[in-house]
Amino acid sequence: MKKRYVLDACSLLAFLYDENGADFMQDVFSSAKRNDAAVFMHAVNLFEVYYDVSRAHGESKARSLLKSIKKFPIVINSVIGENMITVAGNLKSKYRISLADSIGLAQTVLLNAAFVTSDHHELDVVETNENINFTWLR
Repeated sequence: MKKRYVLDACSLLAFLYDENGADFMQDVFSSAKRNDAAVFMHAVNLFEVYYDVSRAHGESKARSLLKSIKKFPIVINSVIGENMITVAGNLKSKYRISLADSIGLAQTVLLNAAFVTSDHHELDVVETNENINFTWLR
C-alpha cells in the first residue's frame, strides 16, 4: 500500500519558502507524482497557507500561489462530514490545538495517513497520547 500523507499549513509553507523540511516535502511530492504516495490536505489547512502568504506578501501573491498549489499532487478535501466532526471535535476538546490542526488530524485518522507538520509546541502532547502517525519536518 502506498504511503499516505496529510499536510498541515506549516509543511506546505516550509516547501514554498524553502525552509527546513523543504527537501522532505520535495521527496513527498516526487513520490506522489510517481504514484508511490498520496498527499492530502484539507481546505481549512490550505486557508491557513493562503492567509499566511496574503498577510506577508499581499493578496495578489496569495491568489497566484493558490493557482500554483492547485497543480501540486495534493488532493484537497473541503468536506467536513459527521466522522470528521466527531474525530476533530474529540481531539480539539482534549487538547489545546487549533481548529485547522484538529481537522487535519481528523483527516489523518480517517485516511490512516501520516500528519506532516513541525508544530511540536501544539502537537507533541497529541502524539504522546493518541495513536496518530506523525511525520515531523524538524
